[in-house]
Amino acid sequence: MRTMHAPNDHAELVARIRRLAPDQPRKWGTMSAPQMIAHLRDQMGHTLGDITPAPIVDFRRFSPVRYLAIYWVPWPRGRIQGPPEAFVTQPAHWEQDVEVLIALLGRFAARDVSLPWPDHAIFGTMSSRDWGVFCYKHFNHHLTQFGV
Repeated sequence: MRTMHAPNDHAELVARIRRLAPDQPRKWGTMSAPQMIAHLRDQMGHTLGDITPAPIVDFRRFSPVRYLAIYWVPWPRGRIQGPPEAFVTQPAHWEQDVEVLIALLGRFAARDVSLPWPDHAIFGTMSSRDWGVFCYKHFNHHLTQFGV
């Protein structure tokens, strides 16, 4: 299973982010590449505990649903409603936005996996392993959206 905790998987995502261009056409969805980078920055702020989104309590909080969504079920192409806090940052300067995102990925990689992790707004309590797989899957989803 690919995970943001694995150095090779982490490095692969960073390399893919660096190949992305601000005018890269999307294959699905409505976000531009700069909006997607801003969205991933917000998500990493959530993951690292810098942002505390309001919980969204629905069926996705149930452990079996969370497990399936993170580890097994492919994510649909199109709009999946995430927490509003995952869509706050506005793109500013492409190179700086990308470097901020890569720095957040570095913080994730350096974080002690034995420490408690923040709850996910939708999935609730998540382990370090859950966060690693979720983050890889989320980044991969959006990078694939832009063909990188």
